[in-house]
Amino acid sequence: MRLALLLLLLPVTALAGTLRPAEQARLDNFDAAFGSAMMQALSGGAADDIRALTRALSGQPQIAFAADLPGDWSCRTIKLGGISPLVVYTPFKCRFTATDRGFAFEKLTGSQLTRGEITLREGQAVYTGVGYVREENPPAYDDLPEDFTSNGRVQTDVAVFQRISPTRARLLFPAPALESDFDILELTR
Repeated sequence: MRLALLLLLLPVTALAGTLRPAEQARLDNFDAAFGSAMMQALSGGAADDIRALTRALSGQPQIAFAADLPGDWSCRTIKLGGISPLVVYTPFKCRFTATDRGFAFEKLTGSQLTRGEITLREGQAVYTGVGYVREENPPAYDDLPEDFTSNGRVQTDVAVFQRISPTRARLLFPAPALESDFDILELTR
């Protein structure tokens, strides 16, 4: 509870690090990327995958930063558009940890991982991190070169974080660097 109150009192600029222009552009184009990817997913996805997508997107976002957020979660990647209209993966393990600026987030299992931080930016909870294949040990987002987006094994990640309830949340990735047009990381416990 103390963490939630502290986060509400701190100015947004104190919480968020620098966002690269490429990631800001991805966030600025969020609605267009989502709309285009949804059209591909709904028109070409399998019925079971469309049901999973609908579940992942259901529910109104609540206050993102809450005392019940830290800990282990189940997480499932859903890729919309691009190489395939819609792909729903099996669940993996993820973890949230409270920090002095927001929450650290890490996808712990699977062949494609991500780690970074969720901070407040202009009234939104925004994830900035580094996606990478399991064999890599990438630097933190803030340590990557300014013009870096992807080398095929490591990429910058940016997403809008929405907490739906104490047991449901989602990360929404507009225009990921690889494979798809929009990714959703559905989080449950």
